[in-house]
Amino acid sequence: MHELPFPVRDANAGGGADNLGNLPEWNLDDLYKGQDAPELTRDLEWLEQECAAFAADYEGKLADLDAQGLLNCVQRNEKINAIAGRIMSFAGLRYYQLTTDAERAKFLSDMQEKVTLFTTPLVFFTLEINRIDDDVLATHFKANADLARYEPVFRRIRAMKPYQLSDELEKFLHDLGVVGDAWERLFDETIAGLTFTVNGDELNIEGTLNLLTEQDRSKREAAARELARVFQDNVKTFARVHNTQAKEKEIIDRWRKMPTPQTARHLANDVEPEVVEALREAVVAAYPKLSHRYYELKRKWLGLDVMQVWDRNAPLPMEDTRTVSWEDAEKTVMEAYAAFDPRMADIAAPFFSKGWIDAAVKPGKAPGAFAHPTVTDVHPYVMLNYLGKPRDVMTLAHELGHGVHQVLAADQGEMLSSTPLTLAETASVFGEMLTFRKMLDQAETPEQRRVLLAGKVEDMINTVIRQIAFYDFECKLHTARREGELTPDDINALWMSVQAESLGPAFEFMDGYETFWAYIPHFVHSPFYVYAYAFGDGLVNALYSVYESGADGFEEKYLEMLRAGGSKHHKELLAPFGLDASDPKFWDKGLSMISGMIDELEALEG
Repeated sequence: MHELPFPVRDANAGGGADNLGNLPEWNLDDLYKGQDAPELTRDLEWLEQECAAFAADYEGKLADLDAQGLLNCVQRNEKINAIAGRIMSFAGLRYYQLTTDAERAKFLSDMQEKVTLFTTPLVFFTLEINRIDDDVLATHFKANADLARYEPVFRRIRAMKPYQLSDELEKFLHDLGVVGDAWERLFDETIAGLTFTVNGDELNIEGTLNLLTEQDRSKREAAARELARVFQDNVKTFARVHNTQAKEKEIIDRWRKMPTPQTARHLANDVEPEVVEALREAVVAAYPKLSHRYYELKRKWLGLDVMQVWDRNAPLPMEDTRTVSWEDAEKTVMEAYAAFDPRMADIAAPFFSKGWIDAAVKPGKAPGAFAHPTVTDVHPYVMLNYLGKPRDVMTLAHELGHGVHQVLAADQGEMLSSTPLTLAETASVFGEMLTFRKMLDQAETPEQRRVLLAGKVEDMINTVIRQIAFYDFECKLHTARREGELTPDDINALWMSVQAESLGPAFEFMDGYETFWAYIPHFVHSPFYVYAYAFGDGLVNALYSVYESGADGFEEKYLEMLRAGGSKHHKELLAPFGLDASDPKFWDKGLSMISGMIDELEALEG
């Protein structure tokens, strides 16, 4: 089943700016022309009937099917996923355009409940696949090449085999899913409905976070203190959401006998726990030579004895505060993509011209940015909150990378196109790197080069260091919740325990910063999602070093990797580049690229 899209960038976007040009809006007609569209009614009716027919035809019979029969079953299940995914994509995207609209919220809720109800009889499908004997499946794959193509899907389903419950309990949990979704919506609606008053201006969360990147330090401080005040006023609601979500997860994990709170995420990501642990250990060990060293440089540039949290994303004193028009942003990213391979630019072009991007900041719109693949017979949609800052150009490059990846992987079909989160960040981060290198090559002075390098290092610290600190916070939160209810102060203390360690001695932490865990959507929508960013950044840095070395045929191999979608394990995907993520030294490659940029910044100081 398709998960709803959600804002996934820890980006400081939002607010409002003039002279950005003609910002595109979504046209969702390629999904449905409206919530009253006859095609939507038809699809809902088809889904209800086909789910019932599928259960009648196959429940209790999967083990007895021959290879062709099992292929037919899989393909029918795939079609069900596609129709359900189309319905939920349409409802979800409409909602994220205006989360404060009661009608859109009701429509999304109604669609979730209907799709959940219709698909409950399908729960048997994965349970019975896990009861088929290994030898029988292997024989089927040998007998039918079309079925063998789905082997990665079977492998991922069967990874859940040790944690499977009875058919009745699995159906119960499937039905109960809408309750967890309601807590997610409470979080989204609370965040979108918050108002902040800074220097007499009333802003939403995006606009207030955006002020943390202002040149004027007093504005940054005012925004940070106002964020702290509003988060504190609402901290009981956020603590309730986190307590409930973590408890629900603990109950499900306990019944499934999952060894750790992170196990389910590792399984979903098709990645071994020891690979994630090697990544985490490499990053934590690198805190002093990366974030601590960089922020000490930044402290000097800002002329401060000590940095406050509102200085973390401050522009540098020599930084150009110009606003980048939408037209210029599009040109920069498209030229960077085309310079790597014209095919990438060709795939990206329709996003700008056909209503596949929603760029403007609007009241009630979800914060952050994402690319949602919808279904393989439509196309992805990209959401931004574009304000014309140079970093917003990088966010565009990032989300467009996701979009290109999703378009290329669509040929794999509904069940094989979806990439595990650990690999889902590959094309996005690579797209950012291409755009950054283009901008760096165009730098006309050492000062411009320093600003660009510093901006990239900060982005990498936010993507690698900050996200691993987030991951450690979640690990601590879920472990502590197993011992009992957590007060807001308990959660605050866990948050602060990872902040000083990751940011380093250059910082002081204002009163109120301890509540800043409250607005991060990943923790609520997708526990332990965050390490995928660090995984993706490290992987791309290693990939980029292969590209820079002038490896033969890199572009073709790279596009082939994106086309694979979720059809291959990370070991298979990286082998053509001579890389292996299970090698502990692999992560040092990526981290050394960041370290090298800090070396260059220190040399520019000298």
